[in-house]
Amino acid sequence: MKNLKLKALALVAGTALSTGVLAEAEYTFKLHHMLPPVSNAQVNFLQPWADKVEAESNGRIHIDLYPAMQLGGKPPQLFDQTRKGIVDMSWTVGGYTPGRFPKATAFELPFMPLSARITSMAMQEYAETEMQDELKDVHLLTLHTHFPGSLHSRTKDIKKLEDLDGMKVRAPNKMMADALNILNANTVFMPVPSMPSALSKGVIDVTALPFEVVKPMKIHELAPHHTEFKGDRGFYTQFFIFSMNKKSYNKLPDDLKKVIDDNSGVPLAGFVGDVFDAYEIGARKDAVDNGNTFNLIEGAEYDRWKETLVPVTEKWIEDMNDDGYDANRLLDKAKTLIKKYENF
Repeated sequence: MKNLKLKALALVAGTALSTGVLAEAEYTFKLHHMLPPVSNAQVNFLQPWADKVEAESNGRIHIDLYPAMQLGGKPPQLFDQTRKGIVDMSWTVGGYTPGRFPKATAFELPFMPLSARITSMAMQEYAETEMQDELKDVHLLTLHTHFPGSLHSRTKDIKKLEDLDGMKVRAPNKMMADALNILNANTVFMPVPSMPSALSKGVIDVTALPFEVVKPMKIHELAPHHTEFKGDRGFYTQFFIFSMNKKSYNKLPDDLKKVIDDNSGVPLAGFVGDVFDAYEIGARKDAVDNGNTFNLIEGAEYDRWKETLVPVTEKWIEDMNDDGYDANRLLDKAKTLIKKYENF
Protein backbone atom coordinates (compact mmCIF):
# COMPACT_ATOMS: atom_id res chain seq x y z
CA MET A 1 0.00 0.00 0.00
CA LYS A 2 2.85 2.39 0.75
CA ASN A 3 4.34 1.73 -2.67
CA LEU A 4 0.97 2.36 -4.33
CA LYS A 5 0.46 5.61 -2.43
CA LEU A 6 3.92 6.85 -3.34
CA LYS A 7 3.42 5.95 -7.00
CA ALA A 8 0.08 7.71 -6.96
CA LEU A 9 1.72 10.84 -5.58
CA ALA A 10 4.41 10.66 -8.22
CA LEU A 11 1.74 10.33 -10.92
CA VAL A 12 -0.11 13.35 -9.55
CA ALA A 13 3.13 15.31 -9.53
CA GLY A 14 3.93 14.34 -13.11
CA THR A 15 0.44 15.24 -14.32
CA ALA A 16 0.52 18.57 -12.55
CA LEU A 17 3.90 19.41 -14.01
CA SER A 18 2.76 18.58 -17.54
CA THR A 19 -0.29 20.85 -17.21
CA GLY A 20 1.57 23.69 -15.53
CA VAL A 21 -0.40 23.48 -12.28
CA LEU A 22 2.63 23.39 -9.97
CA ALA A 23 4.47 26.57 -9.13
CA GLU A 24 7.74 27.38 -10.81
CA ALA A 25 10.63 25.85 -8.89
CA GLU A 26 12.24 28.22 -6.39
CA TYR A 27 14.90 25.70 -5.37
CA THR A 28 16.53 23.21 -7.73
CA PHE A 29 18.76 20.58 -6.18
CA LYS A 30 21.20 18.06 -7.64
CA LEU A 31 21.01 14.47 -6.35
CA HIS A 32 24.05 12.37 -7.26
CA HIS A 33 24.52 8.59 -6.97
CA MET A 34 26.61 5.77 -8.42
CA LEU A 35 24.14 3.25 -9.87
CA PRO A 36 22.64 3.15 -13.39
CA PRO A 37 19.37 4.99 -14.12
CA VAL A 38 17.61 1.62 -14.47
CA SER A 39 18.65 0.52 -10.97
CA ASN A 40 16.14 -0.26 -8.25
CA ALA A 41 17.54 2.60 -6.17
CA GLN A 42 16.73 5.23 -8.80
CA VAL A 43 13.53 3.81 -10.30
CA ASN A 44 11.76 2.75 -7.10
CA PHE A 45 13.30 4.96 -4.42
CA LEU A 46 15.17 8.11 -5.44
CA GLN A 47 12.98 9.25 -8.34
CA PRO A 48 9.66 8.59 -6.55
CA TRP A 49 11.06 10.34 -3.48
CA ALA A 50 12.07 13.38 -5.56
CA ASP A 51 8.65 13.43 -7.23
CA LYS A 52 6.90 13.24 -3.87
CA VAL A 53 8.93 16.14 -2.47
CA GLU A 54 8.15 18.18 -5.58
CA ALA A 55 4.43 17.41 -5.34
CA GLU A 56 4.22 18.23 -1.64
CA SER A 57 6.11 21.50 -2.16
CA ASN A 58 3.68 22.41 -4.97
CA GLY A 59 6.60 22.47 -7.38
CA ARG A 60 8.66 24.97 -5.39
CA ILE A 61 11.37 22.31 -4.92
CA HIS A 62 12.71 20.49 -7.96
CA ILE A 63 15.30 17.72 -7.73
CA ASP A 64 17.41 16.61 -10.69
CA LEU A 65 18.88 13.11 -10.46
CA TYR A 66 22.36 12.36 -11.76
CA PRO A 67 22.96 8.58 -11.75
CA ALA A 68 26.12 6.63 -12.58
CA MET A 69 28.46 9.34 -11.24
CA GLN A 70 27.45 11.72 -14.05
CA LEU A 71 28.73 14.72 -12.12
CA GLY A 72 32.20 13.22 -11.78
CA GLY A 73 34.25 11.65 -9.04
CA LYS A 74 34.15 8.11 -7.68
CA PRO A 75 31.53 6.43 -5.46
CA PRO A 76 33.60 6.79 -2.24
CA GLN A 77 33.60 10.58 -2.80
CA LEU A 78 29.81 11.00 -2.85
CA PHE A 79 29.39 11.74 0.86
CA ASP A 80 32.08 14.43 0.68
CA GLN A 81 30.50 15.89 -2.44
CA THR A 82 27.39 16.51 -0.34
CA ARG A 83 29.34 17.70 2.68
CA LYS A 84 31.28 20.23 0.60
CA GLY A 85 28.28 21.41 -1.42
CA ILE A 86 29.54 20.11 -4.75
CA VAL A 87 26.09 18.47 -4.96
CA ASP A 88 23.00 19.15 -2.87
CA MET A 89 22.17 15.52 -2.12
CA SER A 90 23.75 12.12 -2.54
CA TRP A 91 23.01 8.48 -1.93
CA THR A 92 26.01 6.26 -1.28
CA VAL A 93 27.38 3.22 0.52
CA GLY A 94 28.71 3.99 3.99
CA GLY A 95 31.26 1.19 3.82
CA TYR A 96 33.05 2.79 0.86
CA THR A 97 34.96 4.89 3.41
CA PRO A 98 36.11 2.40 6.09
CA GLY A 99 36.59 3.90 9.53
CA ARG A 100 34.46 6.98 8.91
CA PHE A 101 31.24 5.74 10.51
CA PRO A 102 32.45 3.31 13.19
CA LYS A 103 29.21 3.20 15.18
CA ALA A 104 27.23 2.17 12.11
CA THR A 105 29.35 -0.95 11.67
CA ALA A 106 27.40 -2.66 14.47
CA PHE A 107 24.76 -3.35 11.82
CA GLU A 108 27.31 -4.78 9.39
CA LEU A 109 28.52 -7.56 11.68
CA PRO A 110 27.89 -11.12 10.47
CA PHE A 111 24.42 -12.49 11.12
CA MET A 112 22.92 -9.22 12.39
CA PRO A 113 20.23 -8.25 9.85
CA LEU A 114 16.65 -9.21 9.28
CA SER A 115 14.69 -7.76 6.35
CA ALA A 116 15.74 -4.46 4.80
CA ARG A 117 12.64 -2.77 6.27
CA ILE A 118 13.27 -3.93 9.82
CA THR A 119 17.01 -3.33 9.78
CA SER A 120 16.71 0.05 8.06
CA MET A 121 14.18 1.44 10.54
CA ALA A 122 16.31 0.18 13.43
CA MET A 123 19.42 1.73 11.95
CA GLN A 124 17.82 5.11 11.36
CA GLU A 125 16.62 5.34 14.96
CA TYR A 126 20.09 4.25 16.07
CA ALA A 127 21.63 7.01 13.92
CA GLU A 128 19.35 9.65 15.40
CA THR A 129 20.46 8.80 18.94
CA GLU A 130 24.02 7.53 18.52
CA MET A 131 25.58 8.91 15.34
CA GLN A 132 25.06 12.67 15.56
CA ASP A 133 28.81 13.25 15.74
CA GLU A 134 29.60 11.07 12.73
CA LEU A 135 26.92 12.76 10.61
CA LYS A 136 27.17 16.34 11.88
CA ASP A 137 28.56 17.71 8.60
CA VAL A 138 25.44 16.85 6.56
CA HIS A 139 21.70 17.00 6.95
CA LEU A 140 20.71 13.35 7.21
CA LEU A 141 17.68 12.27 5.19
CA THR A 142 17.90 8.62 6.17
CA LEU A 143 20.16 5.62 6.65
CA HIS A 144 19.01 2.27 5.38
CA THR A 145 20.29 -1.21 4.51
CA HIS A 146 19.71 -3.65 1.69
CA PHE A 147 18.12 -7.09 1.98
CA PRO A 148 20.59 -9.56 3.56
CA GLY A 149 23.22 -10.44 0.98
CA SER A 150 24.22 -13.72 -0.64
CA LEU A 151 27.37 -15.10 -2.27
CA HIS A 152 27.67 -15.28 -6.06
CA SER A 153 30.43 -17.42 -7.52
CA ARG A 154 31.95 -17.35 -11.00
CA THR A 155 33.36 -20.88 -11.14
CA LYS A 156 31.88 -23.24 -8.55
CA ASP A 157 29.19 -23.86 -5.96
CA ILE A 158 29.77 -22.61 -2.42
CA LYS A 159 28.12 -25.21 -0.18
CA LYS A 160 30.23 -25.14 2.98
CA LEU A 161 32.78 -23.02 4.82
CA GLU A 162 35.77 -24.68 3.25
CA ASP A 163 34.65 -23.88 -0.30
CA LEU A 164 35.84 -20.27 0.03
CA ASP A 165 39.39 -21.29 0.91
CA GLY A 166 41.79 -19.47 -1.41
CA MET A 167 39.10 -17.84 -3.54
CA LYS A 168 39.25 -14.15 -4.48
CA VAL A 169 36.15 -12.60 -2.93
CA ARG A 170 34.85 -9.07 -3.23
CA ALA A 171 34.06 -7.81 0.28
CA PRO A 172 31.39 -5.09 0.56
CA ASN A 173 32.71 -3.63 3.82
CA LYS A 174 35.35 -4.09 6.49
CA MET A 175 33.23 -6.37 8.67
CA MET A 176 32.70 -8.80 5.82
CA ALA A 177 36.36 -8.57 4.85
CA ASP A 178 37.24 -9.69 8.38
CA ALA A 179 34.70 -12.51 8.13
CA LEU A 180 35.96 -13.69 4.75
CA ASN A 181 39.57 -13.59 5.95
CA ILE A 182 38.62 -16.00 8.75
CA LEU A 183 37.30 -18.30 6.02
CA ASN A 184 40.71 -18.12 4.27
CA ALA A 185 39.41 -16.16 1.30
CA ASN A 186 41.51 -13.50 -0.41
CA THR A 187 39.42 -10.36 -0.01
CA VAL A 188 39.23 -7.50 -2.47
CA PHE A 189 37.48 -4.15 -1.93
CA MET A 190 35.78 -2.50 -4.88
CA PRO A 191 32.66 -0.40 -5.54
CA VAL A 192 29.65 -2.06 -7.15
CA PRO A 193 30.17 -0.54 -10.64
CA SER A 194 33.60 -2.25 -10.89
CA MET A 195 32.35 -5.78 -10.30
CA PRO A 196 31.17 -6.89 -13.75
CA SER A 197 34.57 -6.20 -15.26
CA ALA A 198 36.37 -7.79 -12.30
CA LEU A 199 34.29 -10.97 -12.58
CA SER A 200 34.67 -11.25 -16.35
CA LYS A 201 38.46 -10.85 -16.09
CA GLY A 202 38.83 -13.22 -13.14
CA VAL A 203 40.05 -10.46 -10.80
CA ILE A 204 37.51 -11.85 -8.34
CA ASP A 205 35.90 -15.31 -8.14
CA VAL A 206 33.05 -14.53 -5.77
CA THR A 207 31.13 -11.43 -4.75
CA ALA A 208 28.88 -10.77 -1.77
CA LEU A 209 25.72 -8.96 -2.88
CA PRO A 210 21.94 -8.88 -2.58
CA PHE A 211 20.11 -9.96 -5.74
CA GLU A 212 18.82 -6.39 -5.91
CA VAL A 213 22.26 -5.38 -7.21
CA VAL A 214 22.89 -8.62 -9.11
CA LYS A 215 20.04 -7.88 -11.54
CA PRO A 216 20.96 -4.41 -12.91
CA MET A 217 24.68 -5.22 -13.04
CA LYS A 218 23.93 -8.59 -14.74
CA ILE A 219 26.10 -10.37 -12.17
CA HIS A 220 23.94 -13.50 -12.56
CA GLU A 221 25.30 -13.87 -16.10
CA LEU A 222 28.90 -13.74 -14.86
CA ALA A 223 28.56 -15.58 -11.55
CA PRO A 224 25.94 -18.31 -12.02
CA HIS A 225 26.46 -20.12 -8.68
CA HIS A 226 24.48 -18.55 -5.82
CA THR A 227 24.67 -19.29 -2.09
CA GLU A 228 21.90 -18.11 0.23
CA PHE A 229 21.59 -18.30 4.02
CA LYS A 230 18.52 -19.52 5.88
CA GLY A 231 18.45 -19.03 9.63
CA ASP A 232 17.32 -16.62 12.31
CA ARG A 233 19.39 -13.80 10.75
CA GLY A 234 20.74 -12.90 7.33
CA PHE A 235 24.40 -13.39 6.46
CA TYR A 236 25.27 -9.71 6.26
CA THR A 237 24.03 -6.30 5.19
CA GLN A 238 25.49 -2.97 4.19
CA PHE A 239 24.28 0.50 5.07
CA PHE A 240 23.58 3.43 2.79
CA ILE A 241 23.60 7.15 3.54
CA PHE A 242 21.06 9.45 1.92
CA SER A 243 22.09 12.96 2.87
CA MET A 244 21.67 16.63 2.00
CA ASN A 245 24.11 19.50 2.11
CA LYS A 246 23.50 21.55 5.25
CA LYS A 247 23.53 24.91 3.47
CA SER A 248 21.11 23.63 0.83
CA TYR A 249 18.73 22.54 3.58
CA ASN A 250 19.16 25.61 5.76
CA LYS A 251 18.39 28.06 2.96
CA LEU A 252 14.87 26.63 2.65
CA PRO A 253 12.01 28.48 4.37
CA ASP A 254 10.41 26.63 7.26
CA ASP A 255 7.45 25.33 5.25
CA LEU A 256 9.77 23.72 2.68
CA LYS A 257 12.06 22.36 5.38
CA LYS A 258 8.96 20.65 6.70
CA VAL A 259 8.40 19.00 3.30
CA ILE A 260 11.93 17.57 3.46
CA ASP A 261 11.50 16.57 7.10
CA ASP A 262 8.18 14.86 6.38
CA ASN A 263 10.01 12.71 3.82
CA SER A 264 12.97 11.79 6.02
CA GLY A 265 13.86 9.76 9.08
CA VAL A 266 12.46 6.42 10.22
CA PRO A 267 9.37 6.51 7.94
CA LEU A 268 11.60 7.01 4.89
CA ALA A 269 13.91 4.22 6.09
CA GLY A 270 10.89 1.92 6.31
CA PHE A 271 9.75 2.86 2.82
CA VAL A 272 13.21 2.28 1.33
CA GLY A 273 13.43 -1.03 3.16
CA ASP A 274 10.11 -2.09 1.64
CA VAL A 275 11.40 -1.15 -1.82
CA PHE A 276 14.57 -3.20 -1.41
CA ASP A 277 12.74 -6.19 0.08
CA ALA A 278 10.20 -6.26 -2.72
CA TYR A 279 12.74 -5.87 -5.50
CA GLU A 280 14.88 -8.71 -4.14
CA ILE A 281 12.21 -11.27 -5.06
CA GLY A 282 11.99 -10.30 -8.71
CA ALA A 283 15.73 -9.81 -9.04
CA ARG A 284 16.37 -13.33 -7.76
CA LYS A 285 13.92 -14.67 -10.36
CA ASP A 286 16.21 -13.39 -13.13
CA ALA A 287 18.93 -15.71 -11.86
CA VAL A 288 16.44 -18.60 -11.67
CA ASP A 289 15.28 -17.94 -15.22
CA ASN A 290 18.91 -17.91 -16.33
CA GLY A 291 19.22 -21.55 -15.19
CA ASN A 292 21.72 -20.76 -12.44
CA THR A 293 22.46 -23.03 -9.50
CA PHE A 294 21.34 -22.22 -5.94
CA ASN A 295 22.85 -23.53 -2.72
CA LEU A 296 21.32 -23.04 0.71
CA ILE A 297 23.29 -22.70 3.94
CA GLU A 298 20.93 -23.91 6.66
CA GLY A 299 20.70 -26.12 9.72
CA ALA A 300 24.01 -27.44 11.05
CA GLU A 301 26.03 -25.78 8.28
CA TYR A 302 24.41 -22.41 9.03
CA ASP A 303 25.34 -22.88 12.69
CA ARG A 304 28.94 -23.66 11.64
CA TRP A 305 29.21 -20.40 9.72
CA LYS A 306 27.65 -18.45 12.57
CA GLU A 307 29.95 -19.95 15.20
CA THR A 308 33.07 -19.63 13.04
CA LEU A 309 32.45 -15.91 12.52
CA VAL A 310 31.87 -15.03 16.20
CA PRO A 311 35.49 -13.75 16.42
CA VAL A 312 34.57 -10.94 13.99
CA THR A 313 32.12 -9.55 16.54
CA GLU A 314 34.54 -10.16 19.42
CA LYS A 315 37.29 -8.26 17.56
CA TRP A 316 34.86 -5.44 16.73
CA ILE A 317 34.01 -5.09 20.43
CA GLU A 318 37.69 -5.04 21.36
CA ASP A 319 38.62 -2.48 18.69
CA MET A 320 35.67 -0.20 19.47
CA ASN A 321 36.44 -0.28 23.18
CA ASP A 322 40.09 0.54 22.43
CA ASP A 323 38.86 3.57 20.46
CA GLY A 324 36.87 4.83 23.42
CA TYR A 325 33.40 3.53 22.57
CA ASP A 326 31.15 1.42 24.78
CA ALA A 327 30.92 -1.35 22.21
CA ASN A 328 28.70 -3.69 24.19
CA ARG A 329 26.16 -0.93 24.78
CA LEU A 330 26.11 -0.01 21.09
CA LEU A 331 25.75 -3.63 20.00
CA ASP A 332 22.98 -4.27 22.52
CA LYS A 333 21.16 -1.16 21.33
CA ALA A 334 21.41 -2.23 17.69
CA LYS A 335 20.00 -5.67 18.54
CA THR A 336 17.23 -4.16 20.69
CA LEU A 337 16.15 -1.81 17.90
CA ILE A 338 16.10 -4.63 15.35
CA LYS A 339 13.89 -6.57 17.74
CA LYS A 340 11.65 -3.51 18.23
CA TYR A 341 11.03 -3.08 14.52
CA GLU A 342 10.63 -6.81 13.99
CA ASN A 343 7.37 -6.40 15.87
CA PHE A 344 6.52 -2.93 14.51
